[in-house]
Amino acid sequence: MIARSLPLLTVLGGLLAASAATAFCGFYVAKADADLYNQASQVILARDGDTTVVTMANDYQGDPKEFAMVVPVPTVIQQGDVKVIDKALIAHVDNYSAPRLAEYHDANPCPPEYVEDYDLVTDEVMTRPTSMAGRAMKSKAEEHKVTIEAQYSVEEYDVLVLSAKESGGLITFLEEEGYKLPDGSKPVLQSYIRQDLRFFVAKVNLDKHAKGGFTMLRPLQVRYDSPRFMLPIRLGTVNATGEQDLLVYTITKHGRVETSNYRTVKMPTDIEVPTFVKNEFGDVYRAAFEQVRMREGRDVVVTEYAWPLSIMCDPCSADPLTATQLSQLGADWVGSQPGKQFNAAFLTRLHVRYDARRFPEDLRLHETRDAQSFQGRYVMNHPFQGETSCDAADQYWTNVRKRRDGEVGNLMQLTGWSRSDVLAQMEPLPKAAGVGGGSAWWARPVHGGSWGGSETP
Repeated sequence: MIARSLPLLTVLGGLLAASAATAFCGFYVAKADADLYNQASQVILARDGDTTVVTMANDYQGDPKEFAMVVPVPTVIQQGDVKVIDKALIAHVDNYSAPRLAEYHDANPCPPEYVEDYDLVTDEVMTRPTSMAGRAMKSKAEEHKVTIEAQYSVEEYDVLVLSAKESGGLITFLEEEGYKLPDGSKPVLQSYIRQDLRFFVAKVNLDKHAKGGFTMLRPLQVRYDSPRFMLPIRLGTVNATGEQDLLVYTITKHGRVETSNYRTVKMPTDIEVPTFVKNEFGDVYRAAFEQVRMREGRDVVVTEYAWPLSIMCDPCSADPLTATQLSQLGADWVGSQPGKQFNAAFLTRLHVRYDARRFPEDLRLHETRDAQSFQGRYVMNHPFQGETSCDAADQYWTNVRKRRDGEVGNLMQLTGWSRSDVLAQMEPLPKAAGVGGGSAWWARPVHGGSWGGSETP
């Protein structure tokens, strides 16, 4: 057995979103022919009974004078049900739940171990107040059999909630208001109209946006009551150029959330990997995620994190979420008194890479009673770097060599990388390891890693 110190962590939060185009549960429309497309999106859903609170964060590219997004919703969203949220709160959820690389350093073969206690922290994120504004366009809407169910402003966003009899009238109305919708949006919009959904249209007033000093769009949050627990993703494929990534975080009372119309699988976890992965973690995880899709099918939804928030993370990649923060995200049942233990809440992180062909339906979600803890976790073990002269040293270094054999095999299975590619990046053992014990570790056959499977050619 090899003694280890407590870990340092490398977290993958935001890495995938920053490196690949990702989709949103609606689509963007812009004035005239402005080139708009969504670069990075995250959605947080807090669900309690029939009440859903959806927080939507998006990046956009382009510089239109005005900007809007269209999202199907099951009910009319009133002004009091819309908020603007500090983007740092979503970043906190992302970092807290992100796949993580734990880094351990072996202790000297004989010293005692120690245990560190973690303390809960309390912190607060302020929700900004709302304001009211709007303008009438009722007659033009009625001409195209479009009903303006609600119209108001929330800080830098001007909001319309629309219903329509048919997609052609809805498209014509929006285009006459100066918005160019993506080609191919008509049949998708018509399918939502048949489901009696409304359309939440949030337009950004860039003058207000600029005066506020914001460099990116702040997340919008909407609350509604409906028995449908779902996330519309098909509109996100209308103006997409290929496969897109979407990170979905859910906060529920009892357990893990999964999709009912697509298979949900878990990432491989608790895998020991070589130490060079610290500088290559982004590439390693991207390859590992793609391997899961190749093995399980490209129409799967992948669970990256599922954990009761009343139980301390192990290990933590960010400060625990406070009751106040959870309440701001819509989990009102937790309470919001700083420093006090909150009622049960469960956080699930789902990662979807999709296109219109493999994901022809929206995501239908349901909460399970599975409250077991799960996280995408990968482990590096650094050999002891000092002099070793005790009787246990020989056995320690034998164990280290065996461990490194396993780490090579693990990484090959995890990523699909070849043995030669992995070995070319392996770091040498310290001089204290010596040379004895037969052939060097890198010259011996590499076996399958500790989580099973066979060698990758």
